[in-house]
Amino acid sequence: MRILMFGWEFPPFISGGLGTACYGMTRHLAESGEEVLFVLPKAIEGMPREGYQMMSAEEVWRKRSDDDFPLPEQVTVLTVETALYPYIENKEYARMIQRFEGAIPREGKPAPSIMSLSGHYSHNLFEEVQRFAEVGWHLAQQSEFDVIHAHDWMTFPAAMAAKKRSGKPFIAHIHATEYDRTGDHPNPKIFQLEKIGMEHADRVVAVSHRTKKTLIDRYHIDASKIDVVHNAVSHDKLVDPLLIKKSFKEKLIIFVGRVTLQKGPEYFLRAAAKVLETHPNYRFVMCGAGDMLPRMIEEAATLRIQNRFHFTGFLRGAAVDRLYSMADLFVMTSVSEPFGLTPFEAMRYEVPVIVSKQAGASELLPRSMHVDFWDRDGLAKMMIEFCENRQLHKSLLEHQKTTLSKMSWRTVAEQLKTIYRKVIPV
Repeated sequence: MRILMFGWEFPPFISGGLGTACYGMTRHLAESGEEVLFVLPKAIEGMPREGYQMMSAEEVWRKRSDDDFPLPEQVTVLTVETALYPYIENKEYARMIQRFEGAIPREGKPAPSIMSLSGHYSHNLFEEVQRFAEVGWHLAQQSEFDVIHAHDWMTFPAAMAAKKRSGKPFIAHIHATEYDRTGDHPNPKIFQLEKIGMEHADRVVAVSHRTKKTLIDRYHIDASKIDVVHNAVSHDKLVDPLLIKKSFKEKLIIFVGRVTLQKGPEYFLRAAAKVLETHPNYRFVMCGAGDMLPRMIEEAATLRIQNRFHFTGFLRGAAVDRLYSMADLFVMTSVSEPFGLTPFEAMRYEVPVIVSKQAGASELLPRSMHVDFWDRDGLAKMMIEFCENRQLHKSLLEHQKTTLSKMSWRTVAEQLKTIYRKVIPV
């Protein structure tokens, strides 16, 4: 099976779970014997190429006159040095929405300049999305493939263009919706593009049952067209927890994620303040960057907890794993989270987790680990109990170990292959 896959983010430079998920599923699809061509909008000079085929949108333009563009025999390693940002901050929306004149390009050769993509969010994001759609159009002429798989709204026009040109089936993979990102106040243009993409798709993959319900209720997508495939987590550890030592004795409770409206950082901060009223020997860390970060720093100072509440900014790779290995508890307070990989990343280091009921990740965890994101008092109580009750701590870790043992990107790859077979003509 040959898979043409469009994505906007890929390791090692990632800003959220999308890139991690794309890497996990792509790698294991290839390891199971499938051929994958993963297309990104921007490539960096010196990108490693051994053992796989990786194309940037700019390369499609350069290769447009080739008679044949074969897919790779195997994709075993997928790494590309890129600095793409698939999670835009709320304040950028007004400047971003300049124009969007159509999802599928007209047939014909565009001017060479149209293929110059920055790969970044900017005031002309919709123009770049449209240009990426031109890539899908040309790539459909150059490549042989059986199915098209696109991740989230920015790649849907490229996938629709490739489908229109090739007649091949299109899978729309939904990792987050505009409703998740904007706190129930969707930008109408992005909402429209998401809806159009899912309507054109032959099948839609949702990362949780919660997301599936959103697609049915908000976008009016036929339920029979939607498959739920939970994300997984790599079981590899980037640091040895036995070699990591805390430089302090206090209990450490961490938040890891974008500091944006969707992730509910203010609820974590306020629950932390509540805990510190009775347990001043705790420390809290907010790891991440986003448009709400300055406000969170100011609020920590206002609540006079700055000596016990720390901000690291954005961390990646081993730096994040080092933080996980030192933590006594991980907390996710997302207001709306389609899935959420970070709790499972923390669980690899035997860290108990608390997740909001509004997160898709809660579908895989016992109810004892759930809390409403807005329930400051309930969350504070759970934080203390999870850290102080040794028997509960042990029970939580046993539940988590069982959950992790069932999570595998290999399983995700097999589920995706089953979905592909539903739409590929026999």
